Amino acid sequence: MLEPSIVGSLPKPSWLAEPNVLKAPWRLTGDDLRAAQDDAVRLVVLEQEEAGLAIVTDGEVRRRHYIWGFLDGLTGVDTDRLALQRSRGGRYSESTEVARVVGAVERSQPVFVEACQFARSITDRLLKVTLPGPMTIVDSVADEHYHTDRKSLAMRFARILNAEARELASAGADVVQFDEPCFNIYLDEVEDWGIEALEQCMDGVAACKAVHICYGYGTPAVLAWKTKNTEWGHYGVTLPLLARSSVDQVSVECAGSGVDLSVLRELDGKDVLLGAINVGTEEVETADVVATRIRAALEHVPGERLFPCTDCGLVPRSREASRGKMRALAAGAAIVRAELASANRTAMASRR
Repeated sequence: MLEPSIVGSLPKPSWLAEPNVLKAPWRLTGDDLRAAQDDAVRLVVLEQEEAGLAIVTDGEVRRRHYIWGFLDGLTGVDTDRLALQRSRGGRYSESTEVARVVGAVERSQPVFVEACQFARSITDRLLKVTLPGPMTIVDSVADEHYHTDRKSLAMRFARILNAEARELASAGADVVQFDEPCFNIYLDEVEDWGIEALEQCMDGVAACKAVHICYGYGTPAVLAWKTKNTEWGHYGVTLPLLARSSVDQVSVECAGSGVDLSVLRELDGKDVLLGAINVGTEEVETADVVATRIRAALEHVPGERLFPCTDCGLVPRSREASRGKMRALAAGAAIVRAELASANRTAMASRR
């Protein structure tokens, strides 16, 4: 009960890439880079274990970015010569640098399977592997090849993601998570084809299937938008749709947003990964603050369905802050877990 985890990403060590920078170039190449990435994975898995997390990831430290890391493994996508395009509905900026679809997009070989096998070999804890969702991929590329509609392109990526997800499950991933922050932006498209594309991704995947929906990384542009935003009702549209889907877990941002926690009731029957850590600040929450956030969510979600988590990835944060936040997350969960166990013992004793 209340098993803590992170959404996926952690800060990269400074010897691997410039810290706290999204899409930062690697500082090494070739065999040196691969060895350094192995070392970084060992380090971040150990840090998660020492913090007390029950479910770990490889910190996405083998990826320049959570989307580009997957696209780099496909044919027909250029992540070096970029295009400028309006994405995320212009929420954070009028234009954004995006990868380009310049040819037939194919998965000629597994992208993250070898990395999953490596992570599986160094930990006996539950292992989660994350993939970008098809709607978010489509919103993050300029289609210069197919010249088709967003749904058609998304379904193409969904089939590719499904093949990858199936192999990740076979390689030892206990949880395969699809990151779909765009589910909080394009609400009409989520209903029209977003859920259909997500179902295609999850089809036949023999692992726990999760989807992560947030309001973005803790970067300056995102934080500037959040400080001005007054409408937080997006989950009220997406969560009922997901409740009727075949997804097992839904990860929602609750600590750094203005979301009304009562909306979590819409996920009845699903596991809820509760964002209980604000990733938009270097300030490390106390265990008591985390416990308070968990207690508030327990008014709407059964304890056996609640998994305390971070709001989003921790990659923009310092390593010191990320370690502190992970420890606080685990400690806060432990406080509430003990409270629930005590209450259960008291209730059992009163029935005797």
